[in-house]
Amino acid sequence: MGGCFSKPKPVELKIEVVLPEKERGKEELSASGKGSPRAYQGNGTARHFHTEERLSTPHPYPSPQDCVEAAVCHVKDLENGQMREVELGWGKVLLVKDNGEFHALGHKCPHYGAPLVKGVLSRGRVRCPWHGACFNISTGDLEDFPGLDSLHKFQVKIEKEKVYVRASKQALQLQRRTKVMAKCISPSAGYSSSTNVLIVGAGAAGLVCAETLRQEGFSDRIVLCTLDRHLPYDRPKLSKSLDTQPEQLALRPKEFFRAYGIEVLTEAQVVTVDVRTKKVVFKDGFKLEYSKLLLAPGSSPKTLSCKGKEVENVFTIRTPEDANRVVRLARGRNVVVVGAGFLGMEVAAYLTEKAHSVSVVELEETPFRRFLGERVGRALMKMFENNRVKFYMQTEVSELRGQEGKLKEVVLKSSKVVRADVCVVGIVPATGFLRQSGIGLDSRGFIPVNKMMQTNVPGVFAAGDAVTFPLAWRNNRKVNIPHWQMAHAQAQNMLAQEAEMSTVPYLWTAMFGKSLRYAGYGEGFDDVIIQGDLEELKFVAFYTKGDEVIAVASMNYDPIVSKVAEVLASGRAIRKREVETGDMSWLTGKGS
Repeated sequence: MGGCFSKPKPVELKIEVVLPEKERGKEELSASGKGSPRAYQGNGTARHFHTEERLSTPHPYPSPQDCVEAAVCHVKDLENGQMREVELGWGKVLLVKDNGEFHALGHKCPHYGAPLVKGVLSRGRVRCPWHGACFNISTGDLEDFPGLDSLHKFQVKIEKEKVYVRASKQALQLQRRTKVMAKCISPSAGYSSSTNVLIVGAGAAGLVCAETLRQEGFSDRIVLCTLDRHLPYDRPKLSKSLDTQPEQLALRPKEFFRAYGIEVLTEAQVVTVDVRTKKVVFKDGFKLEYSKLLLAPGSSPKTLSCKGKEVENVFTIRTPEDANRVVRLARGRNVVVVGAGFLGMEVAAYLTEKAHSVSVVELEETPFRRFLGERVGRALMKMFENNRVKFYMQTEVSELRGQEGKLKEVVLKSSKVVRADVCVVGIVPATGFLRQSGIGLDSRGFIPVNKMMQTNVPGVFAAGDAVTFPLAWRNNRKVNIPHWQMAHAQAQNMLAQEAEMSTVPYLWTAMFGKSLRYAGYGEGFDDVIIQGDLEELKFVAFYTKGDEVIAVASMNYDPIVSKVAEVLASGRAIRKREVETGDMSWLTGKGS
């Protein structure tokens, strides 16, 4: 069995229907008297079982009245390799000229709405300038992540040296296209205690895996289970905007899951996995058999092991409820953030306008030092200090002191005492439930996988923040990259037959209204070459190892990170001497 989910043949659809036991233990009933996530009623619905309503999709063959057509330019207005936004009356379109041919596509990236005209055109695809998603210019299909949806492709015709574009009004207004998906035809869906595919974790990796299976024509039962009480949501937004409501973060509406037969079990905690009998056991005792298992548990809260750790108002940001509670309690109070990684720094930045004071405690000398290097780390630290954030570096928390059970002070190993009403702590891989399962974990708790994202157990795959995987682009070095875009890519890779992870890692962070973008994998860099102005936070930093550029970071320098990502994705090495001169013409090319 090569590490993949094959498309089922019709004859393989004989499924044994195992009905759940009638008897239910008392703890399976919630306070409201309704059943647990897996206490199925006769019609196959349940509490937390988000499967309602129909999904409205645009009609595949729009009527002539729904269409708009216009001449948008002269054939000579665009040169090869150029892009332009053109207006069709009902909305804008991205017009691309590549190898003498014109293509018309949706003009905004479906992920966060970035204008694709400011992106990078290369090798028959356009790459988003903000977060690196790639779209095929011939089909509009999403070819590299983040995001879930593709672009609409519009008709182009040339008449009398003029370029005409024809588009449906609905598509112009929607600006996104969901790929065609199969529906679930399994007779046991919603009723039985066995599933063809069980996905543990409903973050980016879990959801992309479920959607990709349906896109590939897989029509058997898929169950997605999550600790959260919500359907899959955009977790990276949490730490950047702490008072966002769960419904604003949803990646798909609940009708979507209903339409494509993707069953979501919320507040469902897996406690054990038995790979021999292919069965998982949930906290409330419910057992579910699977044929294929995908583990995408993400990260779980890190706990401080210091004295006083039981005091109230010490939080991790894992759910929208956590984030909302932190904002509410931090207003006008003193906040301490433990850890100057991406999550900690985003939280600190967001709370500066709300809290009375914000302090960051970190073991390293500068924030992001291992990731972005000393100079960039120091420039970002200065930006935070200018926004009233106080840093306590090269130290850690030794004690949490409370008053009437609530946090009042954080004592550091340097014996400094910091006033604190609220404390926010980071996260670690959420793989504790696998310890006795026979599925391999490394010393840090990560799940090692091969290039097909398969664990040491056949038929058990893993993806997302909790894995280490071979990064083809860095000579198959085993790496852990806990970033949103990577989780999307790994999930899709798992379903490919023999594909290697050729994706170039791409991540972003936003602090004080400024975005930092990063592409590549820079661990072990031995030099940083900076072009631009660090003081003004308008720069690009190239991370090199020996003679080769292995990563790039930038602020206020778009679309350079997307350009570098495209060069690296094409397989071309970038040499140190090419970036030392400051001459970027080899990279930026025409029209930037």
